[in-house]
Amino acid sequence: MTTRAGRRPLTARAHAAVAPRLFPGALAVDATAGNGHDTRFLAGAVGATGRVWAFDVQPPALEATAQRLQAAGLAQRVHLIQAGHEHLADHLPPEARGRLAAVLFNLGYLPGGDHSRITRPETTLAALEAALAWLHPRGVVSVLAYRGHDGGKAEYEALQAWLARRTPVVRCLHRESPAAHAPVLLLLERGDTPGGCMQDRPCGKFPVQKPLSPEIP
Repeated sequence: MTTRAGRRPLTARAHAAVAPRLFPGALAVDATAGNGHDTRFLAGAVGATGRVWAFDVQPPALEATAQRLQAAGLAQRVHLIQAGHEHLADHLPPEARGRLAAVLFNLGYLPGGDHSRITRPETTLAALEAALAWLHPRGVVSVLAYRGHDGGKAEYEALQAWLARRTPVVRCLHRESPAAHAPVLLLLERGDTPGGCMQDRPCGKFPVQKPLSPEIP
C-alpha cells in the first residue's frame, strides 16, 4: 500500500525499519495491540521459536488481534494481555529482561472504537521507560504518535520533552512526519548502544540466545 504521494504509510515504514532487528527466536512486544496489525507483523517476524507479548486495555482490541492471529496461523506465538502498557514489566518473564528485540507503540485511540479512550502521556512515558529497561542493547523502540485527535498533541509534546530529558540515555535514531500536523514516527534505542545501527549501516542480527521455555506464561 502506498499513499497518493507514492510514499508508504508510516505504519509500513515502521515495520520496514524494525524488521532488520528481528530474527527467528526473537522476543518482542506490541505495547498497543489495537486491531492487531503490529502484533501480526511481529509474530510473523519472530518465527515459531520467538515470542510476542501484546498489550491492550480494551477487550475489543484483544479480540480483533486474536482473530487476526488465528487467521494467519500465528496465535501460538503471542501472549495477549489485557493491561496497560505501563505494566509491561509485570507481565514479562524475568528471562526476557534485556532481550526484547523490538517494542512497538501505536498511540492514540482504537480505530473503529471509542475515540475518547486514548493513550495518555503519563502511562505512555512509564511504558517507554519499562520498554527501554527490557530492551536488548541492539533493540529498537518504534513510536507512532498522532497529533490530530483531542489529547494527541499534548501526548506528543510530552514525548518530546521526555526525549530531551532522557538524552543521552535514549537515542532517537529517526523522526519522520509527512506534514506539520500529521502523525510522527520515532525510532529509539538505548543510549548505551555504541553507534546508531539504523543511521549509517545495516544492523546485524543479535547473537543467538537460549529460547524461553515454552511453559512460561
